[in-house]
Amino acid sequence: MNIVIIKYNAGNIESVNNALGRLGVKAEITADPEKIRNADKVIFPGVGEASTTMAYLRKHKLDELIVSLKQPVLGICLGLQLMCSHSEENDTKCLGIFDEKVKRFIPKPGEEYITKVPHMGWNAIHDLKTNLMLGIGEKEYVYFVHSYYAEKSEHTIATSDYILPFSAALHKGNFYATQFHPEKSGDIGARILGNFLNI
Repeated sequence: MNIVIIKYNAGNIESVNNALGRLGVKAEITADPEKIRNADKVIFPGVGEASTTMAYLRKHKLDELIVSLKQPVLGICLGLQLMCSHSEENDTKCLGIFDEKVKRFIPKPGEEYITKVPHMGWNAIHDLKTNLMLGIGEKEYVYFVHSYYAEKSEHTIATSDYILPFSAALHKGNFYATQFHPEKSGDIGARILGNFLNI
């Protein structure tokens, strides 16, 4: 199987590659359009800021490439947010694969010290759907690091709760995405990555 991790100006690529390695899978990290287009599976990870990352994707035509892909694609963290229509982070127009808008967590008055932003650490996921979540039990814990979240919608295939319910994972057609980091989520994350590879 030919697995490609999209190389661009957002971090966390090596940790995803290492997680795949632990599953016995060798992936190629590349920005080459032909290699991305011809891959069996594509992973679009990311840690960073939305507007500068979208500017980079547009400059290198990766925005057009990503939305045109027909094989299974998995966005992770910032990857999920960039696959949405718009982010409140610097008022950024994103890829528009998912219709959802990305908003900043705002703690409720008086709870700023209880619900700090960014949301960082282990949190449960529930209301699981589709083959990406095959074999994952309700209320399993996965690892999050994010200040922004995608709204819940018809594309939500996993929900988590922090200040309010939000999309922990999304799915539309051949596009899948997780707000949490499966590569940092132990055995549960490994199972989810394995599920993606088996789609």
